[in-house]
Order: sequence, then structure tokens, then C-alpha cells
Amino acid sequence: MSNTPHNETHFRSSELVTDIVIGMSDGLTVPFALAAGLSGAGIGTHTVITAGFAEIVAGSIAMGLGGYLAGKTEIDHYNSELQREEWEVDNVPEKEKQEVKEIFADMGMSESTQHLIVEEMSKDKAKWVDFMMRYELGLERPDAKRATRSALNIGISYIVGGLVPLTPYFFTSTALDGLKWSAVITVVCLLIFGFFKAKVTGQNPWAGAVRVAIIGSVAATAAFLIAGLFK
Repeated sequence: MSNTPHNETHFRSSELVTDIVIGMSDGLTVPFALAAGLSGAGIGTHTVITAGFAEIVAGSIAMGLGGYLAGKTEIDHYNSELQREEWEVDNVPEKEKQEVKEIFADMGMSESTQHLIVEEMSKDKAKWVDFMMRYELGLERPDAKRATRSALNIGISYIVGGLVPLTPYFFTSTALDGLKWSAVITVVCLLIFGFFKAKVTGQNPWAGAVRVAIIGSVAATAAFLIAGLFK
């Protein structure tokens, strides 16, 4: 038998990584498409920059609030289910004990073992309720500060991503020149972002890079062409 230690390599996506992916995905794509559309409409560089900044501010706030509400909803849902589970443990304990036995039965434990564990668990209400929340309902206690952190993480990521396609317009005299540089820089950033996004989530990084870049490019191209039609 080999004595070589086995190291688990499974990736567990952290909340921070999830927030950054959400914010950066839209931050790179939406302002890029907006700037492309405005450039295609023949609008001046100054107007593109002004509109771009307005969109980044509005978008970061909207995305941040979305993250906050999602986190708050998760907390409210958990607390609601927790209160219900506590009531059931207090008022219908035998029914809850039977549910615990069923969980352990599905794990392959014998009836005597089920009974022993259930009786020990029922002596500690807090642990009993926590067990039911985890294994019956599949709910983990959410971090109370998660909603606020998520809002900040997503909002800041959106701002960082949004500044990428907008920055070249500061250094060009015409919007079309700015768009050329913006397209090159943003597509490169989309490729890099897509590569690492796919890599940390266990997907094919090269396919992920191309997929993200294509999505951003198609959105910007569509905005540019449509704006040109109504120029």
C-alpha cells in the first residue's frame, strides 16, 4: 500500500470569488457595449466618457443592491426556517426524531444505532435543530454580514471592470479611435478574466476564456451596429 499522502484538489468557490465574478462579468461587458454603441452613433469622446461614468455608477449601485438583497433574502429565509424547526422540536419531538432516524437510515445505519444517536442528539436542542437545518433542509447558517460584504464586493468589482473599456477614451481625440483601443484592451481582459473564471470553477480555462470574450464582443458589436443604423 502506498504511503504517499493524498491531497484533495476540489475547488470550493468562496463567496468573495463569486461576488467578483458577478461584478466583473457585467462590469466588463455592459460599459463596453454602451461605449461601442455611443461611438457608433458618432458621439464625441467627452460624451462617451460622461455617459460611461454615469452607467458605471448606476450599474455598480444596482448590482451592489442586488447582491445585498440576495444576501438579506438568504438570511431571512434561514431565520424563518430556523424558527419553524425550533417550534417543531418543541411541539412535535417524536415526529422530528423519526425524521432524524430516516436521515441516518438513508446513510445505511442500523436501527439500534439510529435510536442511540437520536436519543443523544435530542438532549441538546441547539445541536438537534442545527442538524435538522443542515441535513433535512440543506441550509447552512449564513454570515450576518454577508449581505453588506456582497454588495461592496460586487459594486467595486463592477467599477473596476467598467473602467477598463472606458479608460482608452481619455487618451484619444475621437470616439472611434477610443473604441479601437477599448476593443483591444477589453477583449484581452475578457480573455484573461474568462480564463481564470473557468480555471477556479474547474472548467476548461481556454474554452471559458473564448466564451466570455465572444459574449462581450457580440454585445459591443451589436450595440455599435444598431447605433450606426439610427445615427
